[in-house]
Amino acid sequence: MEFLDYILHIDTYLEYFLINYQNWFYVILFCLIFIETGVVVMPFLPGDSLLFATGMLAASFPDHVNIYLVLILLFIAAVLGDTTNYSIGKILGLKLIRQEIFGKRIIKDQDISKTESFFNKYGAKTIVIARFVPIVRTLAPFVAGISKMHYATFIRFNIFGGLLWVIGLTLAGYFLGNIPIVKDNFEIMVFVIIIFSLLPIGFEWISAKLKHR
Repeated sequence: MEFLDYILHIDTYLEYFLINYQNWFYVILFCLIFIETGVVVMPFLPGDSLLFATGMLAASFPDHVNIYLVLILLFIAAVLGDTTNYSIGKILGLKLIRQEIFGKRIIKDQDISKTESFFNKYGAKTIVIARFVPIVRTLAPFVAGISKMHYATFIRFNIFGGLLWVIGLTLAGYFLGNIPIVKDNFEIMVFVIIIFSLLPIGFEWISAKLKHR
């Protein structure tokens, strides 16, 4: 429940960080995006809503949050995160997949299967598309590393996907966040973002069911 509260009120938490840890605010943002995209066992962090809320905060406190610095830092964090994840997959991938804690796999087989189905359908473009899909976003570069995707291909799609994801969602929050109906209903906006980000998985599941029939 605490984690759900964190996701639904991430705008409030970010404002708290800004007020109380102003000098560390950018570092906290950088670390959150880097960890979600770069640490394969942390796919549950709310990257989409975090970017949107950061944009809102930059619009609300322009004297304290530099939107240009935010965009640059979070883009670097996203690209470095995916690159780190790719390297982990390439070096330790199969060992991590088999690893268990308290009798449970660190990385769930069904999550790997979802990601592999994306790769089968979209190829290298998965690195871009996955940026907007929770869980798949974290596992896509990991699976790319396991499958030994050519690094030049990976980094090209990594940079393009990171640019779209960070700039798109952060600026959406920046320009829409101060509209009263959006600002006063942030929890609903989070659900809307989550629903839209899960649509690709939903379409993939329906498509697989129809093909099976």
